[in-house]
Amino acid sequence: MEIEIQIINAFIDGESGGNPAGVVLDADKLSVSQKLKIATKVGLSETAFVSSSKSADFKLDFFTPKRQIAHCGHATIATFSYLQQLGRIGKAATSKETIDGDRNIFIDGDMAFMEQMAPSYEEIDRRMDNLISSLGITAHDLIPNNKPFIVNTGNSFLVVPLKDETTVLSAQPDFEAIHMISEEFDLIGYYIFSQYTKIPRRVAGTRMFAPRYGINEESATGMAAGPLACYLYDKMGINTEVYLIEQGHLMKPPLPSVITVKLNFVNGKIAGLIAGGKAKVIKSLTISI
Repeated sequence: MEIEIQIINAFIDGESGGNPAGVVLDADKLSVSQKLKIATKVGLSETAFVSSSKSADFKLDFFTPKRQIAHCGHATIATFSYLQQLGRIGKAATSKETIDGDRNIFIDGDMAFMEQMAPSYEEIDRRMDNLISSLGITAHDLIPNNKPFIVNTGNSFLVVPLKDETTVLSAQPDFEAIHMISEEFDLIGYYIFSQYTKIPRRVAGTRMFAPRYGINEESATGMAAGPLACYLYDKMGINTEVYLIEQGHLMKPPLPSVITVKLNFVNGKIAGLIAGGKAKVIKSLTISI
């Protein structure tokens, strides 16, 4: 059986960079094992499989080269941007079914946005020394009067506030230790950041590590940018209409990405959010399984 896969860069910054995802359309007849085999052959951090849904406009299944996961931000943005380009959406509001429930998707011109839930927070004081050690940093490298939190808006990420861009860049992740801590707290991974950015009027420059899912470092992570925007608002008092979050600029080589997050409020509290960006088709592949 031959399967066509689109390689699409999501969260591009301008017309370049972004995070590549595989997208397979009309995947109704593919089994879980076949999807995993395809994702492994594609070799990207995530591949999205699109099929018909009884509860939403589309069903999306996400696979890393190792396992199926509930959600993937950049693969969602890649998928819906591509569907819009193909004329298969044609409206401002659409939806996706996932193994963890349905989510609303919004189209705004050439940008796609995904819905995330209100944040929950968990402290990890009892493992702080291990956390700091796993990044090759010291407690003095944290932003003063701020500490890491596990933040969940659909998936759990450890959000780590660092004092400057140099510290973010020079972090030396111990991937085995990060994997173990991620298993313990059921994390997708770590999202480290500072308030220093390459382009003015953006709120954070970030890096993301997810060795538990076979991703040592990723260039754009929509499901982590949402938790970070919530952290900036709730824990640091940063209130802005739109949170523009840079990722990938500090990778070697750089893969510049920008993720746009908009928070929704009810009675002054975050009730949910949308996170999104632009995507661009890079190439097509055909794989035999």
